[in-house]
Amino acid sequence: MPSVTVRKLSDETHRALKIRAARHGRSTEAEIRHILDAAVNPAPRIKLGSLLAEIGQSVGGVDLDITRDKTIGEPVSFE
Repeated sequence: MPSVTVRKLSDETHRALKIRAARHGRSTEAEIRHILDAAVNPAPRIKLGSLLAEIGQSVGGVDLDITRDKTIGEPVSFE
C-alpha cells in the first residue's frame, strides 16, 4: 500500500489534527487518511428532482389534474 510523508507541517496544524482525531476516536494517522479520502471522494450530489420526488412520496404523493394547453402560438416577428 502506498504511503505519503508530509514535511514541514506547522505545530498548530499537527495539534489540530491530533485533537480532531481524538474527537473522532481515531489515531492521527487514521484521521489524516479519513480527511484525504473525503477530499478526493466527495459524497454524491443529491439532484433537486430526485429530492422533490422523495419528499412527495414521503407524504403520500400528490395527484395533479393537468391538462396541456394545445393552442398554437404565433411565430415571433423580428420586424
